[in-house]
Amino acid sequence: MSSAIASRPRPARPLPAIVVAGTICGVLDITAAFLVYGLFGLKPIPLLQGIAAGLLGPRAFAGGLSTAALGLFCHFLIAFSAAAVYFAASRGFPFLLQQPVVSGVLYGIAVYFFMRWVVVPLSAAKSGPFSFKMTIIGLLIHVICVGWPIAFAVRRFTA
Repeated sequence: MSSAIASRPRPARPLPAIVVAGTICGVLDITAAFLVYGLFGLKPIPLLQGIAAGLLGPRAFAGGLSTAALGLFCHFLIAFSAAAVYFAASRGFPFLLQQPVVSGVLYGIAVYFFMRWVVVPLSAAKSGPFSFKMTIIGLLIHVICVGWPIAFAVRRFTA
């Protein structure tokens, strides 16, 4: 009897999966952004204001810490949303739970292009010129800091 209980899959726990995945993703991704853009001379406050510019446009850069806080909030809202989408998709596509390495790579790439081609163009933020170097860096960051943490955290709380 106990072997039958042990072999049953655990019930999915969506809230912990999404909270843990979104938190890890958000922290790693913003840390990577601070490091990478810091190498190019961009300080954290203007970077966060740049995220808030998606809602406020250029006036975000005149808002001080309040618009930087809004940018950080938006960043984590996006991270939790990405985790929730992955969790929901994993309900219909077991591959996402069975193969987190491959799924994380593919999801990180998908999130990168969704942000670049859908979210940013629909936002009030101005998009910078295309840079092959920054695209490669962005893809690597999204695989390592977005795709993998989400895939492994969702798997941990689901499989």
